[in-house]
Formats: sequence, C-alpha cells, structure tokens
Amino acid sequence: MTSTDAERQDFYDRLGAQDMAPLWAVLKGLLPSEPRSKAAPHHWRYGDVRPLLLESGDLLTAEEAERRVLVLENPALKGLSRATATMYAGIQLILPGETAPAHRHSPSALRFMLEGEGAITAVGGERTTMRRGDFVITPSWAWHDHGAEGSDPCAWLDGLDLPLVQFLEAGFNEHYNDKNQAITRPEGDSMARYGANMVPMRPQSPYGLTTPIFNYPYTQTRAALVAAAAGAAPDPHEAVSLRYANPLDGGWAMPTMSAWMMHLPAGFETAPIRSTDALVMCLAEGRLTAGIGEQSFALEERDVAVAPGWTWRRFRAETDSFLFCFSDRVVHEKLGLWREERGAA
Repeated sequence: MTSTDAERQDFYDRLGAQDMAPLWAVLKGLLPSEPRSKAAPHHWRYGDVRPLLLESGDLLTAEEAERRVLVLENPALKGLSRATATMYAGIQLILPGETAPAHRHSPSALRFMLEGEGAITAVGGERTTMRRGDFVITPSWAWHDHGAEGSDPCAWLDGLDLPLVQFLEAGFNEHYNDKNQAITRPEGDSMARYGANMVPMRPQSPYGLTTPIFNYPYTQTRAALVAAAAGAAPDPHEAVSLRYANPLDGGWAMPTMSAWMMHLPAGFETAPIRSTDALVMCLAEGRLTAGIGEQSFALEERDVAVAPGWTWRRFRAETDSFLFCFSDRVVHEKLGLWREERGAA
C-alpha cells in the first residue's frame, strides 16, 4: 500500500499535534554515516588577543567581573560560549594585587599558564604558584580563588567542561563567604604526597574522581618529554606525547577532560590522524604549522587552535615545539564511543 504526499503530511501534522514525530523522517540526521561536528577549525593568535585582554583590565576589576575572561568562541557556534561542541575555553587576566573571589561550581576547570609572574590560585584549602606552561586543575565543586602577587599582568588559558555539564543540566554554582578561602595546608602539600612517585599508605583524592595533584609544573613536563624524545623515535602520528595522569589509578587526571602535552622536534612532521574527540590546543613553546581539515594555521607561542571531532589533523614543527592539548576524550572512552583513524605516514 502506498500513500500520497498529502496523506503523509496530514499524518505528520496529526503526530505533531500530539508532540510526536516519525523516526523514518529524521533518522538520517540522528545517525549519520560518520560524525559531523558543528564546530569549525579555528586559530586565535595571542598577539591579537593580548591587547584586548589588557584593555579589559582597564574597564573593570577582577572582583567586579568575578572572572575577567575573554571567551574563545568557535565561529560556527557563535553566542554559545563554546570552543568545541563540548569544551569551553577562554583567556583570563589577573592584574597585580587583584583577587578573583572564591567560588565553586560543578563544571571541572583546567588552567594553562601563559604569561606573568606571581599568579596564585588556591584550591580546596591549598594554594599554588602558577608559572608559565603549568597545567593547573580546579576539580568539580572545589572552592577556588585566584590572585596576582607579582608586578606583571598574569594570563592563562581556561578550559571547562561547561557545555557538557549544561547539556546534562547538572550545573551548580556557589559563592564563598569571603574573597579568599581559608588556607589549611602549606603550598606543595599535594605534590609532596602524590607527585614524587609515592602515595600515602591509604591514598584517597580529596576531589573524588579528579587527581589529588592540582598543579603539574611545566618544568617537569618539559624535561620528561625531552628525555622521552631521546630514548625513542617520535610516533609518526603523535610525535612524543605524554598525558597528565592521576597517580592513584594511572588514568586521566580529570574525569571529563583529557589533557596531554605533545613534543615535536624541529623539522618533524606528523602523519594525519583524526579522532572522535575535539581538541583545544595551546602552543607552550616553539613554532609550528597545524593542518586541521582543509585549513592550515601558523601557530606562535601562546596561540590557541581547535580541531573539531573526526577532523584530520597534522603538525609540522618549525622549531622544537611543545603543544598542550585537552579534549573530551576521557568521556568518549568511558562511554565506549572513542575511535581514531590514522592516515598513511
């Protein structure tokens, strides 16, 4: 039995009146043959961002703004505060003597230090000094505040799983009863307990599924990558990559965001690779060319770029380069959805 277009449309209209829809009419959009990200490859030059960032410091204080941040909006996702479909990214500024007041929220956050001396953040009763290239974590629902005790402006890249939490409608936010939280442990306490290839006899993270270490210093990361590069040839697709790990189980450092650092020796070019997770990348050191999809971006130090999910990416290092990356890969892996494809070397 067949029906006319008019008969089918009449049926669809009556379905709509009952808040229903025919699956066969929308199935191809729900289940494409392969992932099709709504985000676009993009590149933010720090040389362009920095003057605007400093100008924002003349417009309002960190306390007025609560967090003085320039959101990095993917051009294909305007108005959604998203760098990729599931990841938020922004550049935060703290001026000398300022305090970004203490608060906490259910989204997890990471910081990648870009410039300035004397930046500090306090997490869960412990403070840490943030230096260039440091990877700093703010676990979900942990009190945190920021400040700058030096003489220079301080800036860092913020990354949050905010879009993912918004999709799940699981967002909470709370303000502390003072500008700064009470400091209950000395600086370096978490690193002493968990960051020296040793852990307490009964190890337990105060932050649940998040690593108990909340500052992974760049000096250690860089030294490890350089030593690893001396011990084995770079991987054709990943160069020399080391991931930030939770010392309690060896897994990713955060439950919703994966973070790692890639080292590309001068002149090295990776073969193309793509994966279901979307990457936010920041060049810590060096100079490289990033090919993302059909586009090519020349990255200088502190530049940020994004590679949407299931988009081919490849890199060529003009000088010795160190590339910080974060994505939602850990979520894909936990849900059994993560896949990658490696092109010919």
